[in-house]
Amino acid sequence: MAEDFDTLRDAAGALRDALPAAWMVGCAESCTGGLAAAAITALPGSSLWFERGVVTYSNRAKRELLSVDDALLQRCGAVSEEVARAMAAGLLRAAPVQATLAITGIAGPDGGSADKPVGLVWFGWAWADEQGACVDAECRVFDGDRAAVRSAAARHALLGLARRVAQRDDPAPR
Repeated sequence: MAEDFDTLRDAAGALRDALPAAWMVGCAESCTGGLAAAAITALPGSSLWFERGVVTYSNRAKRELLSVDDALLQRCGAVSEEVARAMAAGLLRAAPVQATLAITGIAGPDGGSADKPVGLVWFGWAWADEQGACVDAECRVFDGDRAAVRSAAARHALLGLARRVAQRDDPAPR
């Protein structure tokens, strides 16, 4: 387990290194329960670039803390592209941050279905640009037990935000 956390901390370091100067990050996590935020705060100096993390495990929390629309949750389900995007965009609007990540999925061991198997995780990322915000999403299916799925998901979210922030088109100072 310590080896897994070292990998997560390395992913958090990659995000730190990709951020423009003075940018702050926020995490909206469901199935990972705060693992991405924990990896970030394990790094010395993270208070210079990490503003907040919210664990929105329930639909109610997603609605109340991230302004995810109830109709969207009912129509698409919490584990969906639409909700992952809404989580990331909601935190970007609600917090004094320039970049966010969102994670929503089915870590198992049960709770899956034919359409949404155990290990399926949706990711949302949002970041500031000259026009206001960019939002992206991606789906992955991870193998392994609950701990493996959660760890892989947190790592993927951190590296995904690092990649998107590093590749952004706007001329914000670094």
